[in-house]
Amino acid sequence: MATMRGKLLMVDTNVLLSATNTARPDHLASHRVFSRALAEGIHLCTCGQILREYLVVATRPVSVNGLGLDLDVSLRNLSWFRRRLVFFPETEAVHQALISLAGERGLRGKHLHDGNIAALMSCSGIPLLVTNNPGDFAAIPDITILAPEEI
Repeated sequence: MATMRGKLLMVDTNVLLSATNTARPDHLASHRVFSRALAEGIHLCTCGQILREYLVVATRPVSVNGLGLDLDVSLRNLSWFRRRLVFFPETEAVHQALISLAGERGLRGKHLHDGNIAALMSCSGIPLLVTNNPGDFAAIPDITILAPEEI
């Protein structure tokens, strides 16, 4: 891996979920993102959307593709993540960037969630995204996508 000290790196929801769930095949790599980023001087980032998505899936029953965690456990996990992640707020500029990106790239449906993350990254100067689902961002330009094991 190239030196990334001082870089901003957005952490996708699926990395938080995989770091939480020991049954996922990418659990160890996702969990190591946090220790490796600290050791490398990388600033891990998040936003309200990612934190909401985490809580939705963490508290949703396993039978409908959730983790089935109690709310208290999910909130403790979220607190652990928040101590390690720099929070970037959604602004009017982010909303306008999403509208532009959606129009330019024809984003629809659930891809608008990914577009919103990309818009926030663009407006906030965050060039890197760590995700277990790189295909989710295939239609979005100007983002360098990394897998957890690349950190």
